[in-house]
Amino acid sequence: MRDITVFSGGAHPGLADSVCDILGVGRSPATISRFSNDCLGAQLDASCRESDVFLIQPLVPPVQEHLIELLLMLDAARGASAARTTAVIPYYAYARSDKQDAPRISIAGRLVADLLAKAGANRLLTVSLHAPQVLGFFSVPVDHLNALHVLAAHFRGRDLSSTVVVSPDLGNVKSASQFARLLDLPVAAGRKQRISDERVVIDTIMGDVAGREILLLDDEISSGVTIVEMLGVLRKHGAGQVTVVCTHGLFTKDALRRIAVAPGVVEIVTTDTVPPPPDAQLHNVRVLSMAPLLANAIQNIHNGESVSSL
Repeated sequence: MRDITVFSGGAHPGLADSVCDILGVGRSPATISRFSNDCLGAQLDASCRESDVFLIQPLVPPVQEHLIELLLMLDAARGASAARTTAVIPYYAYARSDKQDAPRISIAGRLVADLLAKAGANRLLTVSLHAPQVLGFFSVPVDHLNALHVLAAHFRGRDLSSTVVVSPDLGNVKSASQFARLLDLPVAAGRKQRISDERVVIDTIMGDVAGREILLLDDEISSGVTIVEMLGVLRKHGAGQVTVVCTHGLFTKDALRRIAVAPGVVEIVTTDTVPPPPDAQLHNVRVLSMAPLLANAIQNIHNGESVSSL
């Protein structure tokens, strides 16, 4: 059987190392260089001839730089005669650009999918796409994991008798319902209208939250405007303490501080699909490891076994 060879770009080497530790393989070295004209170059510093190559690189800020690193590494692996190359993208940032909702705009989720395949990706492994329909943009097989079982395990054993799972918008209700089933909890949802990237309006909550403790679940938190708005609406509806839960905790700008200091927030739970914020410990943030799930998926892909069972 071919060997597993794992490389990582500069986006999240810590996660790559954790995955490698579980797989029992060393992370193979790679060099990303910048030329005097600001172009990037990538060199894989270990042989991957006829290997099963996995390139681990979430598309985190600076997104464009990390995307180019991944494309260059994919091309390098193909040129080095890798038997198969899987792009492991725990966070696929362009999943938010999934439709043409205004005139004359690009559908970046589809364009980036085409670029990855053209650069040499034979397969993709990702986690909790913001818009699952993005799966249809790829011309190569995609294994789509979610973090709900990992997140739910964090709350098992707690007294959740007065708790309800809340989705901040109707688009996330399916995931919130699945999360609620895992914990045997009721679910509620906000009705959100996005005005701009920095402004949303949530005008009502469907479901009973008065006097209940809240698990406020979203797939991704970047600027935090949706969560902050939802926290205000929950207070108006008489909700109790709130634990904010998400898969991809980007927390751009001062989002983490604004959420952490909001009245009623007692804990923020996220995963390490993206690098944890440097001030996470200051704001009662619990970061759960996705490395075991990713390592199991990589092993199953390598062995030709089911990934959906995970």
